Amino acid sequence: MQTPQMPLFYDTYEDAIRDCVTALGGNKAVGNMLWPALPADEAGRKLAHCLNPEKREKLDLGELRLIRRAARQAGVHILAHYEARDAGYTEPQPLNPEDEAAQLQREFIASVKALEAIQSRMGHLQGRAR
Repeated sequence: MQTPQMPLFYDTYEDAIRDCVTALGGNKAVGNMLWPALPADEAGRKLAHCLNPEKREKLDLGELRLIRRAARQAGVHILAHYEARDAGYTEPQPLNPEDEAAQLQREFIASVKALEAIQSRMGHLQGRAR
């Protein structure tokens, strides 16, 4: 089965979220992920209402974040691209986990060296005070 082609540009936030939801398995699957305490059918309906601009129900920030992260894990970047473009930024580029791990390791090493330098300076100052 081939994945359907998604549009390059979206007119509304709801359209971008809706296509993310479709790519993640549909309203029931994502609704169940968002609200596991609800029956799948009810969770799916609740999500459909949240994505309908005519309804009062809306996703909260945590729910939107969960959808965005699940989409990222699935290799779907629709929502991140929509949000960046809508805010006037260039296309976001997903981080490669190996690159991110290497960057974190470099940051960790740099921070340890900075702490060692601070410790050395403190030792010199304490030696002068005696």
